[in-house]
Amino acid sequence: MKPYPKKVEMIVERTNTGYSAYAQDLPIATTGATFQELKANMLLALSLYIEETSKDKYFPHDDMIRVTLDLPQFFEFYKVINAKALSERIGMNQSLLAQYISGQKKPSAKQVERILDGIRAIGRELSEIELVH
Repeated sequence: MKPYPKKVEMIVERTNTGYSAYAQDLPIATTGATFQELKANMLLALSLYIEETSKDKYFPHDDMIRVTLDLPQFFEFYKVINAKALSERIGMNQSLLAQYISGQKKPSAKQVERILDGIRAIGRELSEIELVH
């Protein structure tokens, strides 16, 4: 089986019972009680969609799905990221970032990119770290 050639963007939203996700461009939707369950269900939903719509056999994998979150959801999923330290690192007012995270204010596209650049820089740095044992 070959991989499905298209990357699917899934919009994730918090619900009263967990999480839901839907594709922007395809008739795919699913839910999950946890984020991990949701990710597994997204792959299953994509697999079922491919099976129904494609003559070729494709094998879906994690890299095929691009998850889109808003800032409050991101910081809820990744509580390990300290918002105060991130605000200092990217040179943003801590109070302003806190308002974005709480949903009190909506950041501009430029501000979202600034925050995302900071988060990605941390991710790159962490992926290059070696620990002494």
